[in-house]
Amino acid sequence: MSIPAPTTENRAVVTGASSGIGTALAVELATRGYSLILAARRGDIMEELAVKLRAEHGVEVEVRAVDLSDRDKRAPFTAELAERDIAILCNNAGIATFGPVATLDPAYERAQVELNAVAVHDLTLAVLPGMLARGGGGILISGSAAGNMPIPNNATYAATKAFANTFCESLRGELTDTGVHVTLLAPGPVRTEEPDPAEASIVDKMVPGFLWVSSEQTARISLDALERNKMRVVPGLIGKGMSLAGGYSPRSIVAPIVGKFYSKLGE
Repeated sequence: MSIPAPTTENRAVVTGASSGIGTALAVELATRGYSLILAARRGDIMEELAVKLRAEHGVEVEVRAVDLSDRDKRAPFTAELAERDIAILCNNAGIATFGPVATLDPAYERAQVELNAVAVHDLTLAVLPGMLARGGGGILISGSAAGNMPIPNNATYAATKAFANTFCESLRGELTDTGVHVTLLAPGPVRTEEPDPAEASIVDKMVPGFLWVSSEQTARISLDALERNKMRVVPGLIGKGMSLAGGYSPRSIVAPIVGKFYSKLGE
């Protein structure tokens, strides 16, 4: 069974819709005819996107300016989704930090856990009963190739993405033959725009251009994979390499190598 077709009543939800992969997912879903609920902190940016999508694709677009890392602010949005006809949930919002965790802001590290892991869990549990009752739905969870291995100097992010990866693939096993598709998006670096050479990050400088994948390509192949109910989609050669390294290389060898690289990001 395929995921539900777009209707006037159902909605596709995209979190983290104000930038990057989230914006690209919103555009791709609108192109496919889905009306949307967009969620992120930056309501003004999403409103601009909503105007564009309504005009270009004739879909309905609802904007929810909400900080999903704050469980009190997240609760009303979660409750709303539980009552709506949600055809697709794209659990995409996420943040990252770099450097030794002992030197980082504890409050921001906790917010990262809330956003990257707890919010993913909350929103999924909110929409799942309705999808099961209707006999169909699609859940796309943005994990990461970083969730496949220990990454010193990226500890909180890697740990939360490990949760997202494992939760997504475990849930998929539970939902066999229910009509609900579940797909993990586990990319490596994704380029949202061409960087200014004067402001390029160390990642932009160290990773050759041909190894990057775009947000638009990532969104397209992710939704295609969700349609087919594929377990995991890993865009880009770097993501595939990280997945292989995390799956087959001894962690005692991998951790120091990647930790050294990520320590430079913290600088």
